[in-house]
Amino acid sequence: MRLRFFLLIITFFLLTACGDGSATAPDDGRLQITTTTSMITDITKVVGGDYVDVTGLMGAGIDPHLYVASEGDMELFQEADVIFYNGLFLEAQMTEILEQIGERKTVVAVASQIDTEFLLPWELYPDEFDPHVWFDVSLWMKAVEAVRDTLVEADATNAAAYQANATQYLEELTALDAYVKEQAARVPAEQRILITAHDAFHYFGRAYSFDVRGLQGISTASEAGTGDVQALADFITDKQIPALFVESSVPVRNIEALQEAVRSRGFDVTIGGQLFSDAMGDPGTPEGTYVGMVRHNIDTIVGALLGE
Repeated sequence: MRLRFFLLIITFFLLTACGDGSATAPDDGRLQITTTTSMITDITKVVGGDYVDVTGLMGAGIDPHLYVASEGDMELFQEADVIFYNGLFLEAQMTEILEQIGERKTVVAVASQIDTEFLLPWELYPDEFDPHVWFDVSLWMKAVEAVRDTLVEADATNAAAYQANATQYLEELTALDAYVKEQAARVPAEQRILITAHDAFHYFGRAYSFDVRGLQGISTASEAGTGDVQALADFITDKQIPALFVESSVPVRNIEALQEAVRSRGFDVTIGGQLFSDAMGDPGTPEGTYVGMVRHNIDTIVGALLGE
């Protein structure tokens, strides 16, 4: 991994050296922006509107915890005027590369702009925080503000448009946050228990009053052991939890193993549906936007827990 990191950094500097050290804008003058996760790609397109050209590295079903930058990605980084990524060690394999590139151009970790008093700890790493901030809509609004402020600074000519787009979108997210709270309130407090493939939903749990249990850790790079499966199966059986959930960017085998372990205890727990966690849905679908993804998740969770 260390060798690959240095090779990619060398590739970036060679590409930069071949030009004048700045990105080459297209004839239409739009800002060239490269993003990592699909959630960041979406908010950048919304805030940037007609004045940006956004290329996202990670599409539907891509796990950012395991994503490794390619030479093609390095070319995109070199061509970009601005790079947005999540930060908080979500893009674990790319963090060092992005920090190095940030010494030469505008690179912003949008989640790292959030005050640490609002962040949840990452138990395995005392100096790190849980990166899955987008599951609390009110926190993700701060990421939108970080994108807005960066675009305003990078392209003052179109600052008014970026500010107007962000204002409208933040109003939409305020309504979305209220919708999630309204849907969550339909589930009795003692039934608000969410079982997922990995520990991605703790911000969701804190914001909307769910007890969240993940089979794997915060990073999908961790493995769920037999003891983890058995302990969670005991918990599900004891609490008579009706449903657990798979995730679009995480293999289903561990959740299926958990379901079988519960059945062996004489209780039948269903798979309540697929949630979008570290990636959104396919482009062109409702779940292919941040708003649509959040609405899908809460509707799926509430429907399954209520048996609708």
